[in-house]
Amino acid sequence: MNKDNETFGIKAISNTIKERKFPEMLNENIVENVRKFHLSIEGYRVTPLVCLDGLAKELGVSKVSVKDESYRFGLNAFKSLGGTFAIAKVICEKLGIDLNHVNFDYLKSEDVQKKIEGMVFVTATDGNHGRGVAWAATQLGCKSVVYLPKGAAQRRVEAIREAGAQVEVTDLNYDDAVRLASKKGEENGWYLVQDTAWEGYEKIPNWITQGYTTMADEALEQLKSDGIQKPTHVFLQAGVGSMAGAVLGYYVNKFKGKYPITIIVEPEKAACIYKSALSGDGKPHFVTGELDTIMAGLACGEPNPVTWEILRDFANTYVSCPDYVSARGTRILANPIGNDKKIISGESGSVGIGLLSILMEKTELKELKNSLGLNEESVVLFFNTEGDTDPENYKKIVYDGKYPSIFNEY
Repeated sequence: MNKDNETFGIKAISNTIKERKFPEMLNENIVENVRKFHLSIEGYRVTPLVCLDGLAKELGVSKVSVKDESYRFGLNAFKSLGGTFAIAKVICEKLGIDLNHVNFDYLKSEDVQKKIEGMVFVTATDGNHGRGVAWAATQLGCKSVVYLPKGAAQRRVEAIREAGAQVEVTDLNYDDAVRLASKKGEENGWYLVQDTAWEGYEKIPNWITQGYTTMADEALEQLKSDGIQKPTHVFLQAGVGSMAGAVLGYYVNKFKGKYPITIIVEPEKAACIYKSALSGDGKPHFVTGELDTIMAGLACGEPNPVTWEILRDFANTYVSCPDYVSARGTRILANPIGNDKKIISGESGSVGIGLLSILMEKTELKELKNSLGLNEESVVLFFNTEGDTDPENYKKIVYDGKYPSIFNEY
């Protein structure tokens, strides 16, 4: 790995890995079956791909496209894609049937409901994943228990309860809340549906990762309808890395050796993927402590070891960002240029846009911009993974300019 450099609080390192193994669990056939399952869910709609031509012109690139997951199943975030698919797989495994041969309505049938009565799903979350698990469990007539880390936004807690879960806010950070959920699951015979993996617990997290590929596949279809075969660049935000690994892994398989240049973006106080890449030993490394960041959905200190290998082998660059980068992205998307559409993006969904804007505007970051090949021909894809899931903080960022630029400090 190249030595990291810091400008405006932004740190970046490039990938020099040469030995790579294509992620078979994210091949095109698997993605096709995942998408087929999601299509069977009542309320499924392809989420919008918003083309921000005014912003693209302002920044000096060819295209900026944002896949807006705030519309997914009316849950204001993408996470339900993973939760629904994983829970359906768990149920099918219990019943001894193949999910590829049934649909969501079958799992809701009276016959199946009798067989799965009493199943309880448990998870830990910063908000969005827990809401997705609670919603999926409720849809299928099951119960759910959700643990949240300390400092969880009240609205996120309420949204999970409204989705049907029993909720407990802990005094732990995210990673310790995950350990608590695992312990409670073992003690009570509940089914742990966690969006990260560890040794001995890989199958269900892998199903969750596969579930996320639906939005990546939709995005490619939408780009093609606009005459674009593939983006030149993809910015992917990472917490444990499951979403980023899902999108990148699928695109690696889809485009083989010609997949888009991919930039992994994290909050500086929870940059476990960046830290792992910086180590240079190919292994995942942990970030400990408070994990204090406005990007609550990315406040994770321990990488998913399965998707870490995908990010390790195929991402081009890893970037650690201060919170102001995310706040800047939220404000940019809330204040469209010209005929661009307004996008309501929460703190974990907007950091990539914030980073692109700084890369394209600040001469101090010209070297990083050039190393990524960002120019007037670039077609850049982003995933807005959440809307205003914490409305109070969203309002403070957009209305009051909370977390302002800190360029003058450097």
